[in-house]
Amino acid sequence: MHVPDDQQSFGNNPFGSLNSAGLPPGPTDEPQAVARKKSRGRVDIIRQKAGRGGKTVTVVTNFVGIGLPEKEKLAKQMQKTCGTGGTVKEGRIEIQGDKREEVARILLDAGFRPVFAGG
Repeated sequence: MHVPDDQQSFGNNPFGSLNSAGLPPGPTDEPQAVARKKSRGRVDIIRQKAGRGGKTVTVVTNFVGIGLPEKEKLAKQMQKTCGTGGTVKEGRIEIQGDKREEVARILLDAGFRPVFAGG
């Protein structure tokens, strides 16, 4: 007797007698509601006052692997969220005022790992 290839049996199935009762459900094919973004590296958030006429500035440094256009986009988003001015200078993002918490939140959403450094 010839059995079609899609129904052919290869002998004893070692998993045939196992029971899945009491086990947690396996993963589904649906994407998770909150997907973790791959970390894009550590960035330092520094509050500076020295050499700025007594004004406080939040500086974000040590970006790795992103270009000027993306830094400018991040700076624009930070300025809008913080309601202040800012700029991109020498590879750093500078935001007027002490806005470290707001800046850290934006960087986390963008996949970076912000670290408060310095004063």
